Formats: sequence, C-alpha cells, structure tokens
Amino acid sequence: MPKPYTFPTLYDDVLQIDITKLKEWGYLVHDRVKEGILRWSINGEEIGSVSIKVNMHTSLPYLRLNYNYRGEPRSYQVYLDPITSNLGKGVIWYFKCPVTHKRCRKLYSIGGHFLHRDAFKGCMYESQTKSKKYREMDKTFGVYFKADMLFEQLYQKHFKKTYAGKPTKKYLRLLEQIEMYESVPYPSIDLLL
Repeated sequence: MPKPYTFPTLYDDVLQIDITKLKEWGYLVHDRVKEGILRWSINGEEIGSVSIKVNMHTSLPYLRLNYNYRGEPRSYQVYLDPITSNLGKGVIWYFKCPVTHKRCRKLYSIGGHFLHRDAFKGCMYESQTKSKKYREMDKTFGVYFKADMLFEQLYQKHFKKTYAGKPTKKYLRLLEQIEMYESVPYPSIDLLL
C-alpha cells in the first residue's frame, strides 16, 4: 500500500500579523493606545478579520487580539518587546509569542491562534516544498521569469538608488539580478517552454 500524501500547511498561505506593518500604520507610537481592524482578502473576498488594540501607554506594551474562530470567540494579549537598535537610534519592536516566549516579527494563525512559527509542527514555507531540481532551475532561470518584478522595483516612485553618494545595497543587488537576466541565452529559454 502506498504512503498517503502529506501536504504541509504553508506559512505563506495562512493569516499573518507583521509588526512592520503595524508600525507603518501608526500603531506603535509611544504613550498611545490605538484600536483598529485587520482584514485579509483574496480576490476581493474577505477571508478573515481581527479586531486589534495596541496599548503603548503601559510599562509592558501589548497587542490585544479579538476575533471569532469557527464560531468561538477568542481574546488574548501578545506582549511587545522593544530592543535598542544597533545604530543607537530608537528601538526595534518584536512580538513575544505567548506559547514559545520567543521574539518574532510575524505571527502566524494556524489552528486559531496567532503565534510564533516554532509553535506549529509540520509547517513549511512554500520554497521548502520545491524539489532540488526545481530550485536549481529556479536559481538559473528564475530571474528570467521575474524580470518584470525586478524592473518594477527598480523604477518604483521612492526607490533610493544612492545614499550619501554611494549606491545602496538593494540597488546593487537589483542591478546584479538584472545583469543575470540579460546574460541568460534565449535559445536555452525556448527549450524550457
């Protein structure tokens, strides 16, 4: 009898709360309490929403989550952990997972709770499910298929090409990838298609 297929849950496909986005949306402001609703949608159809409250006015800042999971109401706090920046300017915020007690920048919702990725067993990122042959091919020809994305990033409205008169690392990385794209011989691409 053959082994049954085991399809892992992919971190890329589940609901996520990213601390970078919370900062971008103005939730992580000193001595402030802000409430809102996070919504996730696919093709315009809402697949999930969470009511959040970020309290930065206490000695232990926290994020309070309120939502329903399969008809069951859920409400709990995730503490925020500030770490002084290595540049000496400001702090970098992290979530403190209520289960693993590890610091993280993203919380994943698998099984109804938003937690650190180590709290879940048998989950993977999509890139981990690719075969070795596919990854080798993607390393060689992947840049050819992602060329539009590279040029889109390069010509974004506020993309910084230089800082203090020197090219930025991101700009140099993009140029390197575009150079790889231009070096792919077209006959070899035709063989793939």
